[in-house]
Amino acid sequence: MLARMFQKVRDMKKLRGTRQIGMTVLVASVLGMLACQFDLANAARDPADIDSVEPQAAAESAQSDAGLVIEGDRELPEGYPHRHYEFRFHARNGVSVLHWKVEKGALPPGMKLDDTGLLFGEPERPGEFQFTVSVTDGGNAQTAVQKGFLLRVVSGLALNWKTPAHVTGNRIEGSAQVSNATPDDIDLTFVVMAVAGNGRATAIGYQHFALKRGTVAMELPFAETLPRGGYVVHVDAVGEVVQRNLIYRERMQTPGPLQVTVGP
Repeated sequence: MLARMFQKVRDMKKLRGTRQIGMTVLVASVLGMLACQFDLANAARDPADIDSVEPQAAAESAQSDAGLVIEGDRELPEGYPHRHYEFRFHARNGVSVLHWKVEKGALPPGMKLDDTGLLFGEPERPGEFQFTVSVTDGGNAQTAVQKGFLLRVVSGLALNWKTPAHVTGNRIEGSAQVSNATPDDIDLTFVVMAVAGNGRATAIGYQHFALKRGTVAMELPFAETLPRGGYVVHVDAVGEVVQRNLIYRERMQTPGPLQVTVGP
């Protein structure tokens, strides 16, 4: 009897051991299968591929989302009066023929913007001109953008003070400087007049010569003895290009009368 009881106890221990072993094997098997699937997934997708694909996808998305953009700086190349000017506007991300026009502001007189984006003509006068252009994608009439621009038309003949007119004893003297930014040599006439309070004008400077193209800041002095009194000094420069029938004019004057107090 006692021997049979010991035998049953041994049999029960064996059964529990067998169940534990079976459970351990089952868990190990499941973990092995999961590890295998993970390795296969990693093998199918290399980490280097992940790094290269994601930025590329982002870039393609950004490019596809980008709209029509007008290129170029806001300030356009300078122009000169009566000199031919051309500038072509460009835009990116358009898918069809682009159409251009001026939306606001004004172009320099003598210039126009055509439908293809070409700005051209011969500006009639110097100045600063601000305007806004728009471009429309012909493939999508709703796709239009605008951008503001500044075009400076500078005088081909520049006249400035070098030494402002002033009184020295019984003389008025000073100097001006002239520049020629045109593509031509200019036949220049330079005249300085001292105008008294009674309207009488006295020439205190005169030169007539060919001002070569590309000349920058050439100094032209003037001086003359005058009777006592107050004088407003006027400086005029007139340049002519005969073969092109062009005339350039520039003028400056003192802000008020200069008083000559020495003399008869």
